[in-house]
Amino acid sequence: MNENKIVVVVKGVVLNEGNILIVQRSIDDEYGGGTWECVGGKIEFGEDLESALIREIKEEVSLDVTVNKILYATTFKTNPSRQIVILTYLCGCKNRNVFLSNEHSDYQWVTKDQFRLLITPEIQNDFENNDVFSLVEWK
Repeated sequence: MNENKIVVVVKGVVLNEGNILIVQRSIDDEYGGGTWECVGGKIEFGEDLESALIREIKEEVSLDVTVNKILYATTFKTNPSRQIVILTYLCGCKNRNVFLSNEHSDYQWVTKDQFRLLITPEIQNDFENNDVFSLVEWK
């Protein structure tokens, strides 16, 4: 019998000079391979949310970020017994020197219009529903 599982994920809307960092999932990723997303990942048991986000961003793109505030929370199922909870935070960073981990195949620093073109409809809906496009100071 399959046990239900909840996975908590932290994501960062990482801003630098009015652009946001997005990363492309590796094409062979089990969930959303090849899609563009904000950087972040799963929290580990006992880990503080913001510490987890700082760690995940460092592991995935080698950037040191500051976590400013939470933007929104959302949840969805990847299958009938696996639910994802995503907490998305506004983050800042002082440089654009990205070095990708194996989890991602590409990255871009994008404007609001580029973000809307590249990001998945689900993430775009979350941004729209939570007024992220008006809360964030884009170029």
